[in-house]
Amino acid sequence: MARKLSRRSFLECALAGGAAAGTANLTVMRDAFAQASGPIVIGHHCDITGAIGSWGVWHDKAAKAAVDLINQGGGIAGRKVELATEDTESNPASGARKLRNLIQRTNAEFIIGSVHSGVMLAAIPIASELKTIYFSTGEATEATGSKGTRFSFRTGTDTYSIAAASLPWCVENLGKVWTIIYADYAWGQSTSQESKVYIERAGGKVLNAIPVPLDAKDFVPYLAQVSADTEVLLPAFIGSLSVAFYTQAKSMGLDKKMKMYSSSASIEAIAPDDIKGAAEGVYFFENFPRQLKAKDDGFHKEFNKLLGIDDVDAREIGGSRVMDKSHGWQAWEDIFALKQAIEASGYKTRKDVEGVIRALEGMQMTNSLAHPQGDKIIRKEDHVGIIDCYISRVENGKLEVKKRIPKEELAKNMPLRHNLSEMPV
Repeated sequence: MARKLSRRSFLECALAGGAAAGTANLTVMRDAFAQASGPIVIGHHCDITGAIGSWGVWHDKAAKAAVDLINQGGGIAGRKVELATEDTESNPASGARKLRNLIQRTNAEFIIGSVHSGVMLAAIPIASELKTIYFSTGEATEATGSKGTRFSFRTGTDTYSIAAASLPWCVENLGKVWTIIYADYAWGQSTSQESKVYIERAGGKVLNAIPVPLDAKDFVPYLAQVSADTEVLLPAFIGSLSVAFYTQAKSMGLDKKMKMYSSSASIEAIAPDDIKGAAEGVYFFENFPRQLKAKDDGFHKEFNKLLGIDDVDAREIGGSRVMDKSHGWQAWEDIFALKQAIEASGYKTRKDVEGVIRALEGMQMTNSLAHPQGDKIIRKEDHVGIIDCYISRVENGKLEVKKRIPKEELAKNMPLRHNLSEMPV
């Protein structure tokens, strides 16, 4: 019995560590809810199958674990939370239909959204039309930029913030002459555009930006376009395309001729050791370090435990799957961010959504079990997550952090482009 109480006490204290983040007053009282207003339904627009399904299964797992933990503590404002999930199939057309179903038929009042940038960008106009808050987990910057609305938010990074956080250091330390090679869809295009801006701003030069079709199997024709003068190659691929790229680039000896840097998306759901050294020596941006030792605190450790992953590769305990660690945390934290905003605003029904939006704009979140990635803010004007970021390198098959970029430095390097907070609700 003492051990059980100790465990409960830890969870309560860990969540209360984010008291400023609206996670105080949690007690471990399973199924003890004030039900006068019924449950709060949160929709999960989740890419469980399709091209990005290896990520989506972890978002699904993280969201379910977060809701379970919140319900153990009495729910949100005393109301039980129900999670309604629709599989986007990693397809924008399917995702659009599924989002309408979540909001109009399942009565989801808030949405934590797709990590597939194409799905995400198709979803935001629908969520906005239906006056439903949509938390993006994809990285195309347009979601909180040119195509953003009062209803679109994110706690994590996008292609704009990744470039702002990492490329000044990369140009200074890795090289000034760059080539970009990218998957030819929304995320890859956005990565290429934003990276070029920051490489040139830091005094570097982009020789070429090479688009690769999503159905490509043979990278040789595209890798042949990489100039021999390239000092740093920036690839932007995910999943099987990423594996094919690193494997074929290594077989052509490019890793001996130039350095490589990419965002975490290119190594997500992949343990470097599993691709037999193909990514050895490559630098990667991370917004939640793969290894526990890089952010070694009890909240990170407990998050790993609740998600059932190890502390080195984020590999499923007892299994072979690897979590998309730098993205999947958002499915957990977005739900806790909604909890904070709902409780702070006094939300009761859909007509109160503007109060939740105002609570989210500029909201600060404290390092805690609710926010294991660390302290952060949702910037008021453009609804983006301002967070600590990391640059890691694959060494002996593991991602080793080489540089931490504090959130304050990110904010300084990332001037406002859009003011979504002035848009109507």
